[in-house]
Amino acid sequence: MIHSKVTVAFCGETYPVSPEHGLTIGRTGDVEIDDNPYLHRTFLRVSHDAGFWWLTNTGSTLTATVADEQGLFQAFLNPGARIPLAMRRLMVWFTAGPTTYDFEIHVASPVFKSVEAESAAPSPRDEVGEATVGRVSLTPDQKLLIVALCEPFLRRREAGTSQIPSSAAAAERLGWTLTRFNRKLDNVCQKLADAGTRGLHGGVGRVASNRKARLVEHALSTKLVVEDDLALIDQDATLEAAGAADRGKA
Repeated sequence: MIHSKVTVAFCGETYPVSPEHGLTIGRTGDVEIDDNPYLHRTFLRVSHDAGFWWLTNTGSTLTATVADEQGLFQAFLNPGARIPLAMRRLMVWFTAGPTTYDFEIHVASPVFKSVEAESAAPSPRDEVGEATVGRVSLTPDQKLLIVALCEPFLRRREAGTSQIPSSAAAAERLGWTLTRFNRKLDNVCQKLADAGTRGLHGGVGRVASNRKARLVEHALSTKLVVEDDLALIDQDATLEAAGAADRGKA
């Protein structure tokens, strides 16, 4: 009996990968993600070839974001592309229709080992609360916006499925008007796109139709926001409620 050196974890279940047969992930794959008409029947495949484990996008339209557990590595996996599973633990995010999914791939004997680096440390913040991630500085409001969109994922304890809040719901969560939310969403997407983040613009003068999903995938995979940042949105909601109460008394 050959014991698999690679496993896939999704929704509390673990799936061993056979070196001979591999593992398919999709609407009707070995890992049945969801009965989602926007999801390919077979979207991703984990396989062993030429001495390496690989993750291949076998779909025709959807993309996947792949990252290591420290947020130091990120790959944008287009249809037909594949990457070697060269690290001990990889996280994968993808969006089909209104739902965003994530799962983990564990490799018992990876080709490479992750190295702790200064860039893996929490992002520095200056006196006015700006967060710097790589070469991109986020204002406090921009950080709050991203936390609001990522909140369902940050509150989960294991890989699975979540729906990204609508702009109206996220704006209400922050106590903002929809106009203010959309303006700040435009700003943060433009800032990240200018820094090289893909998928946030559909072309010259065009806004990508799934830019919120891409923003969430990027933010989670690069550790742009983490679970501890939920305190920011909870604190902001408390302040907004207190302000509303004071205005009501006036």
